[in-house]
Amino acid sequence: MNGSTADERAERERAAERIRARATQALSALSEEQRAAALQAGQQLFARPPTFLMGVADMRQLPAPFEAEAAFAGRSNVGKSSLINALFNRKDVARVSNTPGRTRELNYFTLAEDRLALVDMPGYGYAKAPKSLVRKWQTLVRDYLRGRPSLRRVFILVDSRHGLKEQDRLAMDLLDETAVNYQIVLTKADKTRKDALEKLIARIAAELAVRPAAHPEIHVTSARKKRGLDELRAAIASLLPQEHA
Repeated sequence: MNGSTADERAERERAAERIRARATQALSALSEEQRAAALQAGQQLFARPPTFLMGVADMRQLPAPFEAEAAFAGRSNVGKSSLINALFNRKDVARVSNTPGRTRELNYFTLAEDRLALVDMPGYGYAKAPKSLVRKWQTLVRDYLRGRPSLRRVFILVDSRHGLKEQDRLAMDLLDETAVNYQIVLTKADKTRKDALEKLIARIAAELAVRPAAHPEIHVTSARKKRGLDELRAAIASLLPQEHA
């Protein structure tokens, strides 16, 4: 035996191919006509409010797979709920709290006539939560990332004032290991100087270049100033199968 079966090797190659396919077609690489079409698709996708489907606290509760799923992850207090609300131009989609770590389940929202699901994941850090509950959340998140076939991309939200932290890199390590495509979204860009933001983008891009599951394009957003929302909407819309996008 050489340490792995032919089926295992074939599955690793299929996973690698999926990663390569998902890491192409950055919005910035599209032609003017393609970019306009992508932005329009994003606007159409988010024109209506989503439907809250359920909160999942156990893998056995997961709904049947969708055509595509996009998950939002990030450290507690990174501005995840504010960004999700801003994408829909509403204030009542995701719960915004001054207490980090309030999201304690995988919160499922559906769009596009239930073809696509947005998943609001618990933030890393789990401020003021009991250790037993933290372990439960961590297990749920890891199992979800490892075993959800319709998960097309995880958007890792990073506070532009602070950059990548150890918890972000641990999440990226897990996604690289499990062959789940992910993309960095910088939040609160309105609170960061332009020169500092440019340096941060360059540093993160250098890190992503050596990570196999990372999408190369970095989204820069501000929920308060509505910056970068059209581009992020377009990126999410692109995850739907082409015939339905």
